[in-house]
Amino acid sequence: MKVLVVGSGGREHALAETLATSPLEPEMYAAPGNVGISRIAETVDIPVDDLVSLRDYAADNEIDLTVVGPEAPLIGGISEAFWEAGLKIFGPSRAAARIEGSKVFAKELMRHAGVPTASFEAFDREAAALAYLHAHSDYPVVVKADGATAGKGVTVAGSRDEAEEAVRASFAGKFGAAGERIVIEECLEGREASVFVVTDGQDILPFLPAQDYKRAYDGDEGPNTGGMGSYSPIMWMEPATYAAILEDIIRPTIHQLALIGAPYTGLLYAGVMVTETGPKALEFNCRFGDPETQVILPRLGSDLLELMIAAGNDDLAGREIVWSADKAVCVVLASEGYPESSSSGDGISGLENIPAGVYVYHAATEEREGRFYTAGGRVLNVVGTGPTIIEARARAYAAVEQIHFEGKHYRTDIALEAIELEEI
Repeated sequence: MKVLVVGSGGREHALAETLATSPLEPEMYAAPGNVGISRIAETVDIPVDDLVSLRDYAADNEIDLTVVGPEAPLIGGISEAFWEAGLKIFGPSRAAARIEGSKVFAKELMRHAGVPTASFEAFDREAAALAYLHAHSDYPVVVKADGATAGKGVTVAGSRDEAEEAVRASFAGKFGAAGERIVIEECLEGREASVFVVTDGQDILPFLPAQDYKRAYDGDEGPNTGGMGSYSPIMWMEPATYAAILEDIIRPTIHQLALIGAPYTGLLYAGVMVTETGPKALEFNCRFGDPETQVILPRLGSDLLELMIAAGNDDLAGREIVWSADKAVCVVLASEGYPESSSSGDGISGLENIPAGVYVYHAATEEREGRFYTAGGRVLNVVGTGPTIIEARARAYAAVEQIHFEGKHYRTDIALEAIELEEI
């Protein structure tokens, strides 16, 4: 069996590593892949947004299943391109992927489905948005670019001035076409969680939840990023809360998508805030999370490839997922200046000293003459595993200290609260 992974980040490295261990013994391919993925898969230099070339490559090489990591190809319609060519792909249709491609669409969908979420207003004109803020007295508020922005189009504005600045920046082109419409919504308070389910459009198989850290610096300070770390399982989440998320947020959303003629197949990711009055949906993504995938997949005891095939064949009913009892903690190593800017070309050392119980997923690296170099942004994902959060975290940070490159930046407080909860 031949499997193609589309993407080039740490998430895709984790997906490729996990899929490669399937009892089905797949031949692995990746486009464009990265240095880490090239160790286990044949890589081809096709950009993720070149849907025609990806389709043709899959057809020419008789790929049995394509797995898409990033959101852009799914929002762009890669699934339809593959289906029309008779090719199998794990991922939703373009119509269903709008749940991530448009915040306005997602919020309206939630409203019609009765999904608990923050109150909101949508705007396609700067003047109207500024007038709304001028009349608004309850801060903070959240300003979101409508389109996909790799997790960087959200501003939690503590004052009217901050909110107005975010509005003006969006309409001035900070996020390109993604910022031509915006959502201004109530700022929810509580604890945030990432929830994933595999679905065939009707039945769901829930993954264990994870917690990620979006802010650049310790203490949740600094700008939003694509994610600076994560851990799983979430120590503070009660089983009843997780059940409520599945029943009140996930299932109604999938049902509503089917009602509007956009049945959802693939991996659905809900960002959820657990408030004093219960869980509420923050947003939806049409793909695996990054870096949450990196802490979920090492704990997966079931065959991921088999689950993906079953989802495509409408065959999830009656299945269950087996999980390891181990815990996992991911620390992201970013290059200097991230996320505002980032350096590249810095030599990386220490990867040969990584101990057992630790996974290192490449995200933005290059290899020249047998040596690794940074390629900007989030460089490596270091994942520690162990029977407790304390041990998993200790292994992750011990490995972090073994890896060196100029300007290495990372948060030191990933999963710190989880240790306190675990001790309790």
